[in-house]
Amino acid sequence: MTGSYARSASASFTITDARYVGGRVGADLRLLYNLYGEPSLDRIDDFAEEVALLLRDGYLDTVDYGFRNTATNAWKFRLRYKATAGGQLTDSRPGSLPDPVDLTGYTFHSFLTYSSAFGLLTSSQQAGVKEVLPISRTTGTAPSALAGTSTTGHGYARNGAGVHRDVYVAY
Repeated sequence: MTGSYARSASASFTITDARYVGGRVGADLRLLYNLYGEPSLDRIDDFAEEVALLLRDGYLDTVDYGFRNTATNAWKFRLRYKATAGGQLTDSRPGSLPDPVDLTGYTFHSFLTYSSAFGLLTSSQQAGVKEVLPISRTTGTAPSALAGTSTTGHGYARNGAGVHRDVYVAY
């Protein structure tokens, strides 16, 4: 079941709302684990909480989870979640992934970008935000998405904020 709604000016997006959205992302990651054996179950909870904390504070832009070729830094399969607030939001059921992909030789990888609001923080404020996150990330180059197909139209939202999901599969 899907639904759309607009956020009202008086609504407040709480950590409970953010954890609801993060939990939906976690459900997708559990499906990845069931299909491909990655990410590990203990990391899934950390990824879901990272999404929740950054989404609650408006510091998440995109986060990718998938499998890449480490030699070329190119995605073979990727789930991308783009933070969205206001307007028309969709709250879908987790799952609805494409048929399993042969990922032999590819490794699990995650890449996150912060929002412009995060960029406006001082470096000490940014460090404080990162310090409380359950995932410690390093600076790197985003994997490329070369020739492939992308499927959109799936998302998770609550109380006026959420994420839109894009699924990319390379040819």
